Amino acid sequence: MANISYLIIDDEHIAHDIIKGYCDLLPNMELKKHCYNALEAMEYLNQHTVDLIFLDLNMPKLKGFDFLKTLMHPPKVIVTTAYQEYALEGYELNISDYLLKPFSFERFLKAINKTVRVSAQVKSTVVEKNKETNQSIFLKSQNKYVQVFTNTIQFVEASGNYTKISTDSETITIREKLSDVISLLPVEDFLQVHKSFAVATKRINSIEGNRIMIADHIIPIGKLYKANVNGLLR
Repeated sequence: MANISYLIIDDEHIAHDIIKGYCDLLPNMELKKHCYNALEAMEYLNQHTVDLIFLDLNMPKLKGFDFLKTLMHPPKVIVTTAYQEYALEGYELNISDYLLKPFSFERFLKAINKTVRVSAQVKSTVVEKNKETNQSIFLKSQNKYVQVFTNTIQFVEASGNYTKISTDSETITIREKLSDVISLLPVEDFLQVHKSFAVATKRINSIEGNRIMIADHIIPIGKLYKANVNGLLR
């Protein structure tokens, strides 16, 4: 699994501690440098590349968005700020997400999932195979967060208060709603076929009556979702 390299650009030491602490809970997040102003980050980026920047806005010498405008080929950017009024400008600069301080780990994780997914989609426009190789989501299983590449997922299944994600190598059980898990998956690759099941369409071996076969699994097709499946057969 490829590492996600990142910078933290913020003039407050406590912000660095919080962001790094959150990143340390996730696999493959690799901190490259603590930058306490934008000029320090600019100097680093002149010599190095990273996948992701956590960017504060209200910094001395050079403001966050002014710094961002100087970058010819900026990496993915998650803004971390106490000022909500700059959100629109941020999205016009093509940032991945805008986090208002103080933000919870759950909100932080949502931003990471969104950013990793978007990053993979951008790469796939250059090399289509990269989409299958790189697109991933972070899921909390038991007391740890695991990175799951979406091209390894066969199907997902609601199970009481939990959702099971069946991959090529294992079944991961998480305490999340099925609908929340589906929202993290690329819509072009996954299809809900039952109130309790969504499948990876490329993994379907056959469809017979109201059943879908994936590997050695039989997935039921719900009446309300029959039209979704029929759309695959046209």
